[in-house]
Amino acid sequence: MKLNKLLIAGAALTLLPSLAMAQDAAPGFDEIGPYIMTTLLFLVGGFLVFWMAAGFAMLEAGLVRSKNVTTQLTKNVALFSLSAIMYWLVGFNLMYPGDAWIAEGFFGTFAITSLEPVGLDAADAALDYASVASDFFFQLMFCATTASIVSGTLAERIKLWPFLIFTVILTGLIYPIGASWQWGGGFLSEMGFYDFAGSTVVHAAGGFAALAGAIVLGARIGKYKDGMVIPMPGSNLALATLGTFILWMGWFGFNGGSQLAAGTVGDITDVGRIFANTNMAAAAGAIAALVMTSVLYKKPDLTMVLNGALAGLVSITASPLEPDLFGALWIGAVGGIIVVFAVPFLDKLKIDDVVGAISVHMVAGFWGTIVVPVYADASFVTQFIGFVAIGGFTFVVSLVVWVVLKGVMGIRVSEQAEIDGLDMSELGMEAYPEFAKG
Repeated sequence: MKLNKLLIAGAALTLLPSLAMAQDAAPGFDEIGPYIMTTLLFLVGGFLVFWMAAGFAMLEAGLVRSKNVTTQLTKNVALFSLSAIMYWLVGFNLMYPGDAWIAEGFFGTFAITSLEPVGLDAADAALDYASVASDFFFQLMFCATTASIVSGTLAERIKLWPFLIFTVILTGLIYPIGASWQWGGGFLSEMGFYDFAGSTVVHAAGGFAALAGAIVLGARIGKYKDGMVIPMPGSNLALATLGTFILWMGWFGFNGGSQLAAGTVGDITDVGRIFANTNMAAAAGAIAALVMTSVLYKKPDLTMVLNGALAGLVSITASPLEPDLFGALWIGAVGGIIVVFAVPFLDKLKIDDVVGAISVHMVAGFWGTIVVPVYADASFVTQFIGFVAIGGFTFVVSLVVWVVLKGVMGIRVSEQAEIDGLDMSELGMEAYPEFAKG
């Protein structure tokens, strides 16, 4: 018995050095903690931004007429799915080329995104950042958001398949190239352009793509008549309101996740600050639009209030970290006021934007971008140059694509199909069939 105990003790002593070596080799939380926390931030932020796809779908379904609801829902599911595929095939590496630029600072490289192997060991991980899978997932959601902006503007008169073809080009090429100039280490970032979460890179880009499409597509039948703007009320303001609240919630991931780090006390505290500022800007935008419509039209306009909240969110997105809560309040409030005037101004130009996306994302995106130097280290001139560069590139290329699609296959449904509604002409099904039959 005594001999057995001695043998066991001896074996344990011989194992101690190897156990100590294994313990020394295993990285501690100080080493792997930032990687784990930042990866988690991307995953949580990513699925919050994914939920914005539902917000856009509900907002658009509520603001179009009932005869076009199914088509809008179909477009939103399809555009997100196409974005996921195209961003994997080419978009992600085109946007983040690293050192593999085809034209340094201007045009990235074509490559299919690859993820880490299953069961990645800490020794093989990029512990100074986050997992490629989480980064790809998070950035994909921004790409899909850009396409969602276009969908609402062109509703009620565009054919389904030309729109989806444009989505493929936008998410695979146009958006990633423009975004690479800032977030991929391109020439705008070298100039000092500042766009924390994408007032220009995402929102204004989507607005410019929508503007190009609206110009080529033309207005809905009966929208402008004898110098007057004919209102075309949406089918369900409850859905539109739900969509706005979903977008508001998703924006916490949009802006908060753009901190791109969560491994220190300072980083995670900054994420909390971003959440608070994002919320304040949305609230201020909504109240500003509520007050302005009450003054201008003698009664509040719910659709303007909803767009005011969204405009406040777009306005704070370029710099959600640096302002204090008062700064976020007045930046968001100005955004809400801007959208109240921008929507009717576009109507005067006979640019038919069904949901007000151009005003919310492009015009408020300009405001959010140009006001950045008030709180952040940036130049007004550089901010203007960045907005013009990304906006101009997106608009011109989008315009060419829309013109080509119009010439090759046509982008607008027939007059009769538009009158009957796209649900029946494009899909052969209705969102509210019992009302149509009743």
